Amino acid sequence: MLIVDSHCHLNFPDFSEDFEAVVSAAHAADVRLLQTICTRMSEFEEIHQIAMGHDSIYCSVGVHPCNVHEAPLVTVDELVAAAAKPKVIGLGETGLDYFHSTEHVEMQKESFRIHLEASRQTGLPVIIHCRDAEEDTVEILKQEKAKGDFKALIHCFTGTQWLADEVLKLGLSISLSGILTFKNAKEIQAVAKGLPLDRVLVETDAPYLAPMPHRGKRNEPAYTRHTCEYLAQLKEVPLEEAAAQTTDNFFSLFNKAERPA
Repeated sequence: MLIVDSHCHLNFPDFSEDFEAVVSAAHAADVRLLQTICTRMSEFEEIHQIAMGHDSIYCSVGVHPCNVHEAPLVTVDELVAAAAKPKVIGLGETGLDYFHSTEHVEMQKESFRIHLEASRQTGLPVIIHCRDAEEDTVEILKQEKAKGDFKALIHCFTGTQWLADEVLKLGLSISLSGILTFKNAKEIQAVAKGLPLDRVLVETDAPYLAPMPHRGKRNEPAYTRHTCEYLAQLKEVPLEEAAAQTTDNFFSLFNKAERPA
């Protein structure tokens, strides 16, 4: 069985002391491919080196919406150049976050559009962060789709049924994190149960958001299995089917990645 952690942050200091053990534990849990996600251009080289040093790890390049004010806005050309490097398979994470601050909304929107244009030029999918910004996220996606097609997914989905419906209509995918397993996540569980399984990915967002039974502890890629197990229960299918479909979905979307033997 092969499970993919489509979104984690392996360069974060939480993994500095036991990185190799964390990767080995993931493989032992059948999570044999990981994508470590970029949140600042200043960390890209470190992230890229992690990916280059491990056959089972790929990476993205991009700027998290909460970080757009820290440096001049990334350019399309910068993203396209980085995206041409080996093992870079996605753009982001980008998007809109009005939960933490609305001080830099216009910069967030511009950065989001820059990543979407880079996707049109490279063919790489955009990894979208959306928090308390559903209407603006959908509006930008519709406007940008009208300019030309691109691939994308909403990562760590915590949104409404409306958001799920809108992004599915736009041809996007949805990635589910350990939040799906939380006892108080009834609305997310209800949305997830109705999602077409051929549009769903799984992730950890490690080191954050550890699923049950590890909630409150450091999250790690191995725990993607718990989210996949919970998804299988929700969809009333065997774990092997949920794992196979979400893995196929990953490789269909992130088609620059190679399936491990």
